[in-house]
Amino acid sequence: MNSISKREFLEVLAPLNPPNYFQTLMMLRVLYREAISRDLAVDSPVSSIRAPRIHVQPKKFLTWEEVRDNNFGKYDSQVKFLALHGLRWGEAAALKKSDISDNKVSIKRSIHGATKTIAGVRQVPYFGYFKEFPRTRVPIAKALEPYGVTIHSLRKTYAYFLKSNNVHVTTAAKFMGHSNPLITLKIYTLVRDDEIDTVGENLRQSLTIGFGGKLEDTHAGLSPYTK
Repeated sequence: MNSISKREFLEVLAPLNPPNYFQTLMMLRVLYREAISRDLAVDSPVSSIRAPRIHVQPKKFLTWEEVRDNNFGKYDSQVKFLALHGLRWGEAAALKKSDISDNKVSIKRSIHGATKTIAGVRQVPYFGYFKEFPRTRVPIAKALEPYGVTIHSLRKTYAYFLKSNNVHVTTAAKFMGHSNPLITLKIYTLVRDDEIDTVGENLRQSLTIGFGGKLEDTHAGLSPYTK
């Protein structure tokens, strides 16, 4: 290990994309750290190699209103069902009509057998649109392609639907089958540009009421609290 230079490692790492570059570099650092602790190497030629910055873009998802107002062809009902109930593909594909009663959907299984986790066994409110799912996910995935979203993104649609209707994150976690509410919270913290506008308008209305119907012109750079 002592015979490999930093330059040689840089040549190997150079063709890799940023995520693979980062993971490979981290693995090499761990290997050299272990080698040094066991007296198998004198120093680490990779310790001074700078790790690339990785920019993770939030994955796109549609709001329920966008799903509602679009037609997804032959599989329109299935897409709308997934968006309004948050089932994983495997759970939806295994769902039977008998699993829906008393305005609830009972999720007990997936096409692979038991649900992904114990928390996956759950009930969610039923809002309609149930129709038997195809044997594979391919046709529904193709129906979503023109919109730049995936089947799994419809779980984000569902989470955002719950958030928009003031459902508490712990309740949403139960509906989505998350054993850890922090996973749901990550989705709850997603903010769309149109949400900023809506919240801003709601806050302005609240301030207007609080100031007796008078609110100074914020466009002129004035604070509503300026007197």
